[in-house]
Amino acid sequence: MTATLSGTELAAGIRAEVAAAAADLTAAGTPPRLAVVVATADESSAWYVRSIARAAQKTGIACSVVDLGETATSERIGAELAALSADPAVHGIILQTPLPPGAVFADLAASIDPAKDIDGANPLSLGRLAAGLPAHPPATAEAVLVLLDHHGIPLAGAHAVVVGRSTVVGKPAAHLLLQRDATVTVCHSRTKDLAALTRTADVLVAAVGRPELITAEHVGEDSVVIDVGTNPTPDGGLVGDVDAGSVTGRAAGLTPVPGGVGPVTTALLLQHTVASARG
Repeated sequence: MTATLSGTELAAGIRAEVAAAAADLTAAGTPPRLAVVVATADESSAWYVRSIARAAQKTGIACSVVDLGETATSERIGAELAALSADPAVHGIILQTPLPPGAVFADLAASIDPAKDIDGANPLSLGRLAAGLPAHPPATAEAVLVLLDHHGIPLAGAHAVVVGRSTVVGKPAAHLLLQRDATVTVCHSRTKDLAALTRTADVLVAAVGRPELITAEHVGEDSVVIDVGTNPTPDGGLVGDVDAGSVTGRAAGLTPVPGGVGPVTTALLLQHTVASARG
């Protein structure tokens, strides 16, 4: 029997805490504000930004979407990020991807004040995370750990296998798991015999961005599978990086897509914003 490791209830609880904190901050004269910088016409990106803005509004956080257009230059994007970083009324900044051709995400993210870098995009934030120093971790990577904790999955001494090595999820998730005393293996596109490695996992994190890559042959019995993937389907739906139908009945637990990591990620971005507003 495979348990469904939902993130919906967890996210609702985080949002309730955020709403209370935002109300206190507003009453004290520091209304929390989030700014999302966009330079793309990508519709899936626009959907994600709208969902963040709606969630922020419901929790009492002001959210400004700064749409610079898909032809914005790197200089224009960097200047906007620097201006928002210098604005004392702004407490959280997100640089949305994809970016225009020629724009390098890491270079532009370096313009975000680390104190306002609520999605851990600045290379300085990532470096501090790797060193075990205080920093806002990328929210999706943190959502993996928060979900595991919420569902009572022990990590100390567990073998965690992370499939994916991006700076958004794979690498920071590996660092966060290491900080919790898990033994971590990171797999990627050049890994030989992927299934042989993933089958040894107590906790398997799929964060590679390939629809339904992970099947029953990749999953050991009684393992816990965290599906980070959000891959659009032709009919407008979403599928994860895990073939849920194949894995169900073999894994001990599996996060759904949608309704797993996604809502927790959004809730954590808001939590980071109020934490930044507190100073």
